[in-house]
Amino acid sequence: MSLSKRLSGKFGFGAMMVFVALGLISAFLTIVLYIASPDFLTVLDLKAADAMFEKRPVTKPPENVVLVAIDEKSVNELGRWPWKRSEMASLVRGLGAAKVVAFDMVFSEHTDAKDDADLRDAIKETGNVILGYFLRDDSQVVPKAPELAQIRKSKINAIRYLDSGDFSSLDRINMVSFPSVEPNIADIGAGAAGYALFNIIQDVDGTYRAAKLAYRYKDDIFPALSVEAVRRYTGSDVMLNVGPYGMVDSMNIGDKTVPLDETGGLTVNFYGPGGTFTTHSAVDVIKKRIPKGVFKDKIVFIGVTEKAVYDIRVTPVDSLYPGAEVHPTLVANILQARYLIRDVRTQALELLFVILLPLILSFLLYRMRHTFVSLLVFLLFALFAAGMDFFLFSFFGLVLSVIYPLLAISLAYLSIEAYRNLVVERKSKFYRKAFSTYVPPQLVAEIIKDPARLKLGGEKRTITVLFSDIRGFTGLSERMPPDELVSMLNEYLTPMTEIVFKEKGTLDKYIGDAIMAIFNAPLELKDHPVRACTVALNMVRKVPELNKKWSKTGRPSLVIGVGLNTGEAVVGNMGAELRFDYTAIGDAVNLASRLEGQTKTYGVDVLVSEHTYGACKDSFIFRDIDYIKVKGKAEASGVFHLMGFKGEEDKAALAGLFKDALVNYRKGNFKAAKAAFEDILSKHPDDGPSAVYIGRCDEYIETPPPPDWDGVYVAKTK
Repeated sequence: MSLSKRLSGKFGFGAMMVFVALGLISAFLTIVLYIASPDFLTVLDLKAADAMFEKRPVTKPPENVVLVAIDEKSVNELGRWPWKRSEMASLVRGLGAAKVVAFDMVFSEHTDAKDDADLRDAIKETGNVILGYFLRDDSQVVPKAPELAQIRKSKINAIRYLDSGDFSSLDRINMVSFPSVEPNIADIGAGAAGYALFNIIQDVDGTYRAAKLAYRYKDDIFPALSVEAVRRYTGSDVMLNVGPYGMVDSMNIGDKTVPLDETGGLTVNFYGPGGTFTTHSAVDVIKKRIPKGVFKDKIVFIGVTEKAVYDIRVTPVDSLYPGAEVHPTLVANILQARYLIRDVRTQALELLFVILLPLILSFLLYRMRHTFVSLLVFLLFALFAAGMDFFLFSFFGLVLSVIYPLLAISLAYLSIEAYRNLVVERKSKFYRKAFSTYVPPQLVAEIIKDPARLKLGGEKRTITVLFSDIRGFTGLSERMPPDELVSMLNEYLTPMTEIVFKEKGTLDKYIGDAIMAIFNAPLELKDHPVRACTVALNMVRKVPELNKKWSKTGRPSLVIGVGLNTGEAVVGNMGAELRFDYTAIGDAVNLASRLEGQTKTYGVDVLVSEHTYGACKDSFIFRDIDYIKVKGKAEASGVFHLMGFKGEEDKAALAGLFKDALVNYRKGNFKAAKAAFEDILSKHPDDGPSAVYIGRCDEYIETPPPPDWDGVYVAKTK
């Protein structure tokens, strides 16, 4: 594999397919868990659904459904529960104006014969009572034939099959069944208008969220107390609709269609915590303290709420919810068609979310480069999934799983981030190994963060090349002990390298005491000529600081020269697979090296080519030095002395004087030019270029150049 391919940081098509595959795998694993429905996930899902109930405001239930409670007040006045059945008879007679009176209790044992007869007569007189009973897991309880005959009067006879399957046996219908039943004693139940079950099954975590509206017992299907109450209230028939494969679909009560889950359950759409329904104390009814007409044409449920004896149900809206309010809630849901839907439709939506959300997330994460942004996208997806569930719950009554879609996108996010981090970390190590020795740390960080900016492997690019060298280093090395020389060289190279790195330059190499740096490779720098010139000035101004420090220890002072050129070169990792260097080659590099050598000729510290000058002449103070043909170059090149930063007035003044003198020189007015250069030297005794030009003027005054002289100087040294 070529180096350029190895360093290609942008995720390609193959990586995109990996992301998509991880999204699909996450969806598949979630579907497997969805089908298996482990208890711990089921409980989490149910708790998440409960939270939506908590966030929803209390809703006022219908006024035609009320509760008469055997409450603390009633027990305090009439004595501990259970009461004599003569008291219950008075309660039934007190509710004679009601359309339906439903008992959320069972009279399964004989008591005093007179009291039993009184209750029987009251039930028969009013003709509006539905007696409750319940199914049992205890198969040893054998009901008597008359009692069975009574409850069979209210069984559901109408069953409609929505496909052509064979359901000649009710066992084929997917419905909860029990082996035994505990009915009311036949004598009390004889006069009842109807009979119904009050069984309610809790979820795996002990919370009551749904109720079956029908159960199977032996060869018949029987209605729940809520269904029988609505049937008697509306005077309608009940029909159970069975879908494909024996799955329950819905129930019709007259013109009301009740959506059910596949086992005949209806999720209870609670109106609020316990006490939300209109409630009257049973003792007030018995003592005739309730105004006439209060119960007229209403559905009245009778249940126990006294704290010492009533059944407490843990529900999503109340952890101490009276069980006596569950059936009134179901009746109100049916009468108002206020349903929470949890069936094959919601399951299909859940599976759709489980599949689509991780897939969409994987596509988005494929485009994300930063971990923080990826995390933000993931959190937004999680909020979207939870928010969509709450929206569908609040406005459409759809009860969808919250946990499984969140699980799917969580698995997708974690797996994709793990894959991305493993790949990026592996590439990061390679980048650090490949670049850390010659690229500043912040630049290495940028390469790792955005490797797509790299274009390696021998590309042509316009760069600025910098060469610096210590004057007279050979002689210096002969005079100093090797260990001291190395120490001094290290003290010099370290700050010089830091100066290069500060401007995001790339350290190409050390050549003994010389430094080669390039700008605009491997990462693009739009202002690379300006940065290179800044480095050159900071280098030459750092040397006096070092000399001052070294003078205290008796070390010699250093003088350096710097050459700069901007031009096109070939940059890339050159060498073999086992050993390579990132470098630049070409004429642009050679010219920079030659310019560094010419700083000795002109007695200046920094020379730049006309190309570098043209790119940043407005940012620094330059002076035109010469037209020169350097060694190895056939064409002349303009050479400029980089003197300082804008605003340094003394250097600007010198540059102006030199410019005027140079104009006379190039016009061939050598005597005038010499006078001008001598004037400069009188003011600036150390100005090397003026001294050089005085010497040239003397030569040309003595031996004038040919008529076609173009002012170009041919360098005699490198």
